[in-house]
Amino acid sequence: MARKQRTFPNAEEDIKKAAGVPDTAQTRSPAYRLAFTDDDFMCRDELRATRIQLEMLKPELIMAERGIESTIVMFGGARIPEPAKKDEARTKTLADLSKYYEEAREFARLMTVKSMESYGHENVVVTGGGPGVMEAGNRGAAEAGGASIALNIVLPHEQAPNEYCTPELCFNFHYFATRKIHFLMRAKAITVFPGGFGTLDELFETLTLIQTGRMERMPVILFGEKFWRSIINWETLADAGTISAEDIELFKFVETAQQAIEIIEAVDA
Repeated sequence: MARKQRTFPNAEEDIKKAAGVPDTAQTRSPAYRLAFTDDDFMCRDELRATRIQLEMLKPELIMAERGIESTIVMFGGARIPEPAKKDEARTKTLADLSKYYEEAREFARLMTVKSMESYGHENVVVTGGGPGVMEAGNRGAAEAGGASIALNIVLPHEQAPNEYCTPELCFNFHYFATRKIHFLMRAKAITVFPGGFGTLDELFETLTLIQTGRMERMPVILFGEKFWRSIINWETLADAGTISAEDIELFKFVETAQQAIEIIEAVDA
């Protein structure tokens, strides 16, 4: 699309001009920097609302320009190894859960093949961009020859995105809140693989939004019924009255990628 004719110089032009001014005490002063190129200024506490807005806008604009209309979310543990590396797992349970790395990889591959029927505009796989299940998701999409989205976040560990993320759709976040919004705002289905605190947080926030009517109901698919039932007694919550009996119907258990695909296809049919 041709750029609209401008009456005034654009920001990029002024950045170049500012870089070429004479070196003086005045031009070296932080006060003289253009506000939007001044990292110290942009990181002030008073600018938090602006930073949150920018983290909302940047991925939104890029995905809109790419024509991405809907996504398939993949949540899951960063510590789950691929089967070839399960001997390196810190516990036997993690080693046993490595089968879900392969199911995540196959699910993403199958889902991306379907997404490519819409030229990558619908049902694009999105992960957190890290290792484990997230790597498997981006890897499966890449093996299908398609693109996938990665929503990375700055952490003390696991900061680098996995090598299978599509570079043009690999985003980095400072705020968990804006990252979570981008996970869900285009979602048509949520898949959740075994994981830890982060995965539980993502699962329960999703269920809460659907339960309270703040988000449209959609398939929420939990891989590994034995794992999920061993860590959460869903029936006890219902029996206690802290959730309704019908709330347990907000999600379904599966074991394989194909089962998950069938649930999603049934909704689209």
